[in-house]
Amino acid sequence: MKITAFLSLFFLLNILQPLVAQEQSTASSLTLLLTGQGSPVLIGDEYKLVEEAAVAFENMSQAAAQDSIIIQAVSSYRSFDRQLAIWNRKFTKNEALGLTPDQNIKKITEYSTIPGTSRHHWGSDIDLIAAEPKVEGDVLLTRLFENEGPYAALKKWMDAHANSFGFYLVYTKEDKRGGFQYEPWHYSYLPTSKKYLEWYLNLELESILKDKNILGKEYFTEEYMQHYLEEYILGISPELLSQKKE
Repeated sequence: MKITAFLSLFFLLNILQPLVAQEQSTASSLTLLLTGQGSPVLIGDEYKLVEEAAVAFENMSQAAAQDSIIIQAVSSYRSFDRQLAIWNRKFTKNEALGLTPDQNIKKITEYSTIPGTSRHHWGSDIDLIAAEPKVEGDVLLTRLFENEGPYAALKKWMDAHANSFGFYLVYTKEDKRGGFQYEPWHYSYLPTSKKYLEWYLNLELESILKDKNILGKEYFTEEYMQHYLEEYILGISPELLSQKKE
């Protein structure tokens, strides 16, 4: 009897062990994917998005072209290493200008995310401008999308049509919204990003970032990361949240 019970337990453990290992492996792969350290399947020549977002973007671009609006992508998928390079370059530059670490981090996070926390890691988000007219220098400036700016027609078209293709402005122009500054160029493909955000909120960011070569990371305290989560990661258009804020 005891031998039978032991054998049953032995066989059960042998069945469960691979399943547990597989589950752990899946969770690890998802963590890497969500933080820009994985190897997602990306589509596009002038941009890189996951397949469903890429198809929707192509459909939207074709519709815009029929209205004489030529959409151009300037940034789409971004890896952890790319975001790390952006962050560390800005941190070093600001440090040389005499900013304190707190001032430095606050300055960077006006428009740039901490590596591992960017929505561009997901392959669902894209920064857009109009291909015409040509603009010299920095093209991602708010004033270029307003009034008689060169991208005002694009912004007007996107306001009217982007949502019908699944794309939503992420960092909207609302006084009550905290976190990153208004970005009239940054759009997210909702069917993908809403799902990814739900998964992302289950990650333990502090443990993921602690061993990374991020300048200023010693100031990413538990209190700060909670603030960053609430104000920056969740400081987005309500439509893109897993559950809309009241």
